[in-house]
Amino acid sequence: MKKRFLSAAVLSVTTALSTAAYADYSLTILHTNDFHSRIEPINKYDSTCGEEDNAEGKCFGGTARLDTIIKDRRAASNNTILVDGGDQFQGTLFYTYYKGKAAAEFMNKLGYDGMTVGNHEFDDGPEVLRGFMDAVDFPVLMSNADVSKEPQLADVLKPSIVIERGGEKIGLIGLTPEDTDELASPGANISFTDPVAAVTREAEKLAAEGVNKIIVLSHSGYNVDKEVAAKAPGIDVIVGGHSNTYLSNTSDDAEGPYPTMIDGPDGTPTAVVQAYAYGKFLGELNVTFDDNGVITEADGEPIIIDNTIVENPELVSRIKELAEPLDEIRKEVVAQADAPIGADREVCRAQACEMGILVADAMLDRVKGQGVQIAIQNGGGLRASIDAGEITKGEVLTVLPFQNTLSTFELKGSDVIAALENGVSQVEEGAGRFPQVAGLKYSFDKTKPAGERISDVMVMEGDSYVPLDPEKVYGVVSNNYMRGGGDGYKIFATNGMNAYDFGPDLADVVSDYLAGKNGYSAYTDDRITVK
Repeated sequence: MKKRFLSAAVLSVTTALSTAAYADYSLTILHTNDFHSRIEPINKYDSTCGEEDNAEGKCFGGTARLDTIIKDRRAASNNTILVDGGDQFQGTLFYTYYKGKAAAEFMNKLGYDGMTVGNHEFDDGPEVLRGFMDAVDFPVLMSNADVSKEPQLADVLKPSIVIERGGEKIGLIGLTPEDTDELASPGANISFTDPVAAVTREAEKLAAEGVNKIIVLSHSGYNVDKEVAAKAPGIDVIVGGHSNTYLSNTSDDAEGPYPTMIDGPDGTPTAVVQAYAYGKFLGELNVTFDDNGVITEADGEPIIIDNTIVENPELVSRIKELAEPLDEIRKEVVAQADAPIGADREVCRAQACEMGILVADAMLDRVKGQGVQIAIQNGGGLRASIDAGEITKGEVLTVLPFQNTLSTFELKGSDVIAALENGVSQVEEGAGRFPQVAGLKYSFDKTKPAGERISDVMVMEGDSYVPLDPEKVYGVVSNNYMRGGGDGYKIFATNGMNAYDFGPDLADVVSDYLAGKNGYSAYTDDRITVK
């Protein structure tokens, strides 16, 4: 481990007085996270932006713009690395159609130096992740999991690696959510472990190899990253992901400063950064190390990828080529929206939201003829908002990209309550398990302990709501991911009766529901009460 020289509070002050004593090394860390297959530009709702709007300067991001700004920032610094905080997979038809192939092609083109595994990299099992890893020119890392029993990954997925830049060794450690087995489909052969212990182990190993500049590529969320920074000695920077956190020193919308500086257990500072999601920003962190590998300066700011950044025409052409098979699907107009349908991440994971109500209503409407009374949809499964005007199939697929199918089953009322308790158990963390519902009302108090938060559960009987009976059996509709125990809904898997998990694709269900409306008007109501 590194020797403690100075506390983070006095490092920057002392540096100017002692420059001659150190052989300073400066590094620019360019970073992305939670790109979610947004290869084409996005609009302000994080959904695919049309060519006309793009030409009018209304769009953000996209790989062709990202390439331009990365080249620009590399040219401005002597020592630069480009890394990713995970979740390149899933989110648009580019992933649905090409799986990891398109992501691999463009990440190679942009020249990434490393990435960590995000939970969505496991959405289609270890096989697709392995195909992606075989196709990329950079290391893909994950330290807090045992993959030794998974033949697809055992020989290729490493916990850490050492790269060189400007004659200096830099250690990279990968980190993924500890609950990935609940969030995705890694299979039974992989077990996930505590992030602090994993990072500490790898940092010690790297230090023994003479590496004193260590960067954690973490897809664990901002709060976990701050905890790792405070508890794991010997690390310098955490490039984060998973929570889609916007950090900034200039915006009132930021959740914290960029970088967020945390003193580690050895007294040396760790810089924690993240750059929102969907390629809307490129993170740029400039760090200076002394000759002992301790950070003496750390500053930067996420760069917004707006219309002022010119798209690389070569990549624009290639993206259009890859998009050709997708266009027929996504350009189909399925409905009209009278106003935007909001799916803000922070709202849909904490209270009733417009998109959650739309999706839950559509699910229940599809199967109400089968005696189903209750619909439950995880808020984390809602991935984008929809603008007013024409609604295309592509937009619906961007909202619901996971190819989940409807699952119907029966559940005792007491188990419905238990499922709702799971759904609100991590609301303060913004967890995706938050339950958006239809045919049901409930209240919750997040100040109470998890498992004791739900009250006032009502279910629609005929034309009115009545108290839910814990002993009565109810018909429930959800998606096959949740029915299989995803997002902690294990009670659906263990206690669900007479289940059918192979219903229509959820995106098709929502498209058909919207098509039956003469212009859909988004709304919220009192089905969920936050006490």
